This record gives sequence, C-alpha cells and structure tokens, in this order.
Amino acid sequence: MKVGVCLKQVPASDARITISDPSKGIDTSEVKWEINPYDEFALEEALRLKDAKIAKSVTVFSVGAKASEAKIREALARGASGAVRIDTAGLEGADSLVLARVLAAAAQKHGIDLLLCGKQAVDTDNGQVPPMMAEILGWPQVLVISKLEISGTAVRAWRTAGGGASEVVETTLPAVISADKGLNEPRYAKLKGIMMAKRKKIPVETAAGLGVSDTAGSVTLSNWSPPPQRPAGRMIDGDVDTQVSELVRLLRDEAKVL
Repeated sequence: MKVGVCLKQVPASDARITISDPSKGIDTSEVKWEINPYDEFALEEALRLKDAKIAKSVTVFSVGAKASEAKIREALARGASGAVRIDTAGLEGADSLVLARVLAAAAQKHGIDLLLCGKQAVDTDNGQVPPMMAEILGWPQVLVISKLEISGTAVRAWRTAGGGASEVVETTLPAVISADKGLNEPRYAKLKGIMMAKRKKIPVETAAGLGVSDTAGSVTLSNWSPPPQRPAGRMIDGDVDTQVSELVRLLRDEAKVL
C-alpha cells in the first residue's frame, strides 16, 4: 500500500500577522512558517503505518514555492519516503477546488492507495480540500478521525460524535482520510533523519504537467483587513448585589445575549 500525505505550510501560531494592502493580503516578509498542525497528525499516522509494515511508502504532496521545501524536508526527516512539490506557478488565485484537483492528480500519478491529510489548514480554516479530493478521485472519504485501523484493503475509522461517544466508519481502499487533533502524538525528527533529508531530491510538478488546465479559481478574496480591536474591559463598581444587577442589565440591554 502506498500512502500519500497532503502537507501545507502555514504561518506559525506565534507569527504576527499584518496586512500589506487591502487588495493583496498579508505581509509575509516577516512571517515564520510551520507545518500545518493537523497535517502533522496525518503525517504521523502515515509513518506509523509504514513502521508497522502496512504501508510500503509514504509520499508527501505539497503545493508551494521553492521556499516551502524547508518544511517538506522536515517531513522527510521524520521518516517520509519521498516528497513531491507542486509549484505555485500558474496557480495564482487558486481556490480549494483547484488545489484539490491538483493534489488528486498528483496522488493518481504516483499510485497512492490511501491519502491522508489534516482536517483543515489553520490559516484559511476551510476544511474543503479533503472531501473535494475524494469526490474528484471517486474514493470513499472519512473525515475528522480520532483513530484508524487498516487490515489489507479494509479501513475502520473512529470519529468523535460528541458527549463522549464515537462513531465507527468502515470502508475500503483507496480512500481519503482527514485527521483530527488527538489521533496520535507526532514525532520529532532525529539527527540522522535530518542529515538524510538534506540530500534527498524533491521532484517538482506543475499543474499543467499533472493534466490540470483549468486553474482559474471561482472564489476571489478582496478587501483584506485585520479583525476589529477588542473593546476595553469595563469595571462594575458597588457591592455584590449592585454588580450582579448591573451585569444582568448590560448582558440584556447592550450585549443582547439574555
């Protein structure tokens, strides 16, 4: 079984995000980058399948410019067998559907049987690419899983249903699976893996080379702006009864939550 992992580079959780221009988006010149946290769970699950001899190989697929190869090599250092970078040339303005088409085409070209990815990217928070890839490939999908078991071509996945309950979904390969937080504990790269990853070649694909010609996104983002500043807190004076009465009034008349 060949496992593919979709990996995205996103701004680090402690990065300071500023808008360069309302029509262009964020200023990335000073942004620190990291692997999308949910994709880390997908990568770790793929590596565990490889360690258990269930998967023959783990290939990372990532859409990004040359600079994104640093994070791709981080995945290689952890134990991925190989990686493919899909260059962003010609993908300017690509939306989730275009990205799903490109990644699905790459998975097909490389003979992937199981495609793992995070449930969503923490920068855009769309969560659209995994189900779109499954529809494009015509594969079954199980999204936002917390546990995974594979035996032969049989797949069993657990999803949190709320209230402490879980639902179990059974399907067969090939399939698309998206990972939720808690699926596993991602590993750190070891020195040997880091040194080996530096020497590995990362093939570069293009949308045209993958047979995806329609790369015009149907969604346009405009008028970028930071969220409004949080208003200053308000102190309520008086004794406890007065404070409670005033708090109830504010929640009812101003906040409109009562």
